[in-house]
Parts: sequence; structure tokens; C-alpha cells
Amino acid sequence: MRDGYVVAWQGREYDAAPDGDNVRIYRTDPADGFDEVRPGRYVRVLTPEEYDELIYVRTTCTWRGAPFVVLAEANAWLRVEYTGGRAPIARQLGLEEFDFGVYQGWAPLSEVSDLGEQRI
Repeated sequence: MRDGYVVAWQGREYDAAPDGDNVRIYRTDPADGFDEVRPGRYVRVLTPEEYDELIYVRTTCTWRGAPFVVLAEANAWLRVEYTGGRAPIARQLGLEEFDFGVYQGWAPLSEVSDLGEQRI
């Protein structure tokens, strides 16, 4: 499940982090131009002229008729955050108030529909 920046570079998408005008891209294996920052984590800094597209990708779904963003996956469960903006509905769904107005919970993957990525 993806939730974060992605850069298209040389025909491939990479997890990315904007850094001023530049962007850092990451991979899990060594490659030319990438520096190892810790075992299994390699980074390369690109200038705006080098990459094709910087977008934000988030995974969304519907659970019990309500809209959610998927934050994580563990076994056959999804950690979800309610995006419907209605506290009474969030409480009816049994979600915990993670922060003021932010409701999260665990949803069985088998009960989730419309699972997909939004590219912003």
C-alpha cells in the first residue's frame, strides 16, 4: 500500500522525498549513482530537470460504506483512516479518535472494497 511521494525517472517509479527544488529517490538494492545510507536503503538526489514527474500517491478504499485512506497492511487487516469528515459516523464505525477529528481503525481486508491508488 503506497502513501507518499513518487517520482517517475528513467521509465520507473521510485519512492521519493522532496528536498527543496530537488528530490531524493530511494531503492532497496545498489545501483549506479545511488549511495547506501543504511543496509538495504539507497538514495540518489535528482534535480527537477532529471525526473519526469513528481506525484503524491495514496491508497484509498471503502469500508462499511464509508471512505478511507489506507495507512498500513498487516496480515489480512488494513489500518485505515476515515476521510468522510463526520464524527458521528466515525464513532458508529467503532473507530478510535487518533487525534482531534482524525479517526482510525483496523478493517479486515475481506470487508474492504474499491481498493486502489489515487495519484494526486
